[in-house]
Amino acid sequence: MSILTEQDTVTIRFAGDSGDGIQLAGGQLTTTSAIIGNDVHTFPDFPAEIRAPAGTLPGVSGFQISFSSKEIYTAGDALHALVAMNPAALKINLKDLEKNGLIVLNQNSFNEKELKKAHYQSDPLSSGELQDYRVFALPISELTLNAVKNLGLTHSQAMKCKNMFALGIIYWLYSRPLDTTLGWLEKKFAHKKNILEANQAALKAGYNYALTVDLFTERYIIRKAELSPGVYQQLTGNEAFAKACAVIALKSECPFLLSGYPITPASTVLQYVAKYAQLVPTMRVFQAEDEIAAMSAVVGAAFGGGISMTVTSGPGFDLKSEALGLAVMTELPCIVIDVQRSGPSTGMPTKTEQSDLLMAMFGRHGESPIPILCPQSPGDCFHILIEAVQIATTYMTPVIVLSDGYLATSAEPWKIPESNQIPDLKPQFSKTEFTHIRNTETLAKSWVKPGTKNLEYRLGGLEKDVNTGNISYDPLNHHKMIELRASKIANIKIPDVKVWGKSSGKLLVISWGSTYGAVFTALENLKAQGVHDISFAHLRNLNPLPKNLESVMKSFDKILVPELNLGQLSTLLRAKYLMDVKSFSKVTGRPFLVQELQHKILEYLQS
Repeated sequence: MSILTEQDTVTIRFAGDSGDGIQLAGGQLTTTSAIIGNDVHTFPDFPAEIRAPAGTLPGVSGFQISFSSKEIYTAGDALHALVAMNPAALKINLKDLEKNGLIVLNQNSFNEKELKKAHYQSDPLSSGELQDYRVFALPISELTLNAVKNLGLTHSQAMKCKNMFALGIIYWLYSRPLDTTLGWLEKKFAHKKNILEANQAALKAGYNYALTVDLFTERYIIRKAELSPGVYQQLTGNEAFAKACAVIALKSECPFLLSGYPITPASTVLQYVAKYAQLVPTMRVFQAEDEIAAMSAVVGAAFGGGISMTVTSGPGFDLKSEALGLAVMTELPCIVIDVQRSGPSTGMPTKTEQSDLLMAMFGRHGESPIPILCPQSPGDCFHILIEAVQIATTYMTPVIVLSDGYLATSAEPWKIPESNQIPDLKPQFSKTEFTHIRNTETLAKSWVKPGTKNLEYRLGGLEKDVNTGNISYDPLNHHKMIELRASKIANIKIPDVKVWGKSSGKLLVISWGSTYGAVFTALENLKAQGVHDISFAHLRNLNPLPKNLESVMKSFDKILVPELNLGQLSTLLRAKYLMDVKSFSKVTGRPFLVQELQHKILEYLQS
């Protein structure tokens, strides 16, 4: 008889070979948990290799999900449960499991051959290595084969159902219904009846096995979270970017272009937008032959009067710098989405990092300032892209949006905005002025469509005269134009930074981009523990910085900036405000853990 225990928050990780359907099982647990009303955050983690050798450490794929009866901001820290489909998955992920945590593993894979591939000297099931955990070694492969043996599948096809068997066990353990996944299987395998029946049978068999074998002394319930009223959808950061593209195309009433060259982890934005382009007549997706062509196409589309953007990651961003400089000189509105990943060079293409900030600030020849915006969560990728378009078209400038691999692939419930909550994105094209005449408030040039009657559109990479717009080699004019373009960016109107906690005190923690969730959660936990000498500020705009940031920083004795790099924002803040800013760096390809942030904050607070 199992005891039913209520939990606020649970964090589970599925792990196994890339071919074990780990991401699929995690995705179904995510969808099910969101539908029954939990707040949900996920963190997929997969190898860079397309198909690493089965059973090896480099080939391990993982999917972590945290679901809760309260609002959460990360995919969790220490795991409550680990589902390991082979020895390599156990070895890679065991360090993240809390003491007395649950391990559900596929005992059939713990044979001499598989243990050797995972570099185990002895079987962890008998060596005592797992004595601090609650281990359930189950013959998952064997049980799956028995569940589907009468459905006419090959051995290989039958073995692919074992992820559903494991998922069924988890559904029973954490009081999840089967209906959502059964319905999803019906749609996915509608034309493959035997595959459909096998996966459904495996899912039910796993659930019923957990129900009847009386191995599990405890079962868990996680109640519905109280989220603000509205219609929600579970989506990743890259999906949010794609939805924003479709909304921008419709709201702007302009031709829309997204160009790019496939690069992990940015490629799925192109794929998602390509689907929307089939429904929105004004949308175009262009897969260029290289990153240079992708950026050049964006500049050309902006010249033609379209809303244009490109999506890439670090190595591709390198190649876009020359054409991005042309966009600065021509003062054309366009967007570059950089989904940052671990580098340099190819680095770790499926891992996350915040390592492109200094490149976004300075990675072009000449004085070429560009606004930089950073989403703080997967859902915020939608809103930040709309803000980027507003800035680009208002100030006639390219804009850089810095996302990262964690935001790109992790997911959260996103409250779908009403149509009237989306701002007017229809740009104003000039029909009465030459392009060199500027708005006195924004310093932006007017935007003129080529071919507009009686208007001359001067375009090119050469410097222009500040008064006439003609090509100019005058040194003083060049200095004036450099200052003018810099002033235009520096004076962009952005919201003041808000402070969570006291407006002055001993320690201010500043985050940017995807570090928001972990930092905010760490500070909430510390506050609940009675630590009140800390405050928090998060930056979504990094160029220009909020006008009140300097005064906010000077109201605190100490400043700490956690970053997934070696201190790039810290360097900028020190240089700009001449203040002692302490950097807390992590460059492992993985996001911050809440626990490590709490430890560092307390350590610095007490130093």
